[in-house]
Formats: sequence, structure tokens, C-alpha cells
Amino acid sequence: MAVFAATLADGQPAVSPIVIRAIAEVESRRVEHGREVAKLLPADRVGSGDWIVYTLEVRNTASTAVPPPMVTYPVPKHVSYVAESAVGPATEVTYSVDGGHSFDAPENLKIQDADGQRRLAGAAEYTHIRWQMKNGLKGNSVAFVRFRARVK
Repeated sequence: MAVFAATLADGQPAVSPIVIRAIAEVESRRVEHGREVAKLLPADRVGSGDWIVYTLEVRNTASTAVPPPMVTYPVPKHVSYVAESAVGPATEVTYSVDGGHSFDAPENLKIQDADGQRRLAGAAEYTHIRWQMKNGLKGNSVAFVRFRARVK
């Protein structure tokens, strides 16, 4: 679990009561009564190929509303981001392939191959995810954003 501060819509560090807590859980699947059932368990131990769900709890600890926060989270080095899995209610999601220096939609993310050719980046090459919330957070409220990754 990690706790960090958000940035506001204008990209400035949040001098606000926004606190973000990251929770990593491993997705466990099994068949019960002929149906596949998925459960999320604490990601205390993970192995290659495991599916991890990262949930970021975005909490406004003040009693008054705050402007729409922007949440940026690095994709942990030991996992690969799963395409189209970043979600959050009323959010715009963008990605970085350059260590968090710039962000854009997947169809605009280009990287240079070993042969010098520019190509579209794959989801496993994303280094950071950014959620721009479209609404402010009411006082003493919580919003959640999430993404899936696979252990390398």
C-alpha cells in the first residue's frame, strides 16, 4: 500500500486535503458449482503471470469540496499494464511511455524501435497512468480508480 498526494486539474501539486492510497490485490479464479468465480486477495505474494488489480482510493479529508483532482500513478516495474483496464467514474484516462513526462491517449503514444522506426506503443510499454477527474470531490468523500496488470 502506498499513500501519496494528487495534483489538481491545472497540474499544480495539490495543496489540498486529497490523500491517495494504493491497494494491490491478486485476482484469484476458481470454479465453484460449475461457474468461474474471481476473488481479490491481498497481493502479499505474487508470481509470474499473476493478475494484479490496483485500486487507488482518492480521499478528500476536508469538510469542503475540492476542484477535480488529477491522479498520476506509475506502473510498477515488475508488472505490465493490461490494455483498456484503467477505469474510474467520470474520469479521462491518459498514459505515458516516457517516465511520466508527457501523457496522451493510447492511439497517440509512439516509441522508437531499436531500428530507429517510430511505432505505436503497446500497453505493456506504458510507464504511468493518469486519471483526470471531471468532477470535484465533496467534503469527506472518496472516489476510486483502478487498473489491472500482469506480473512479468
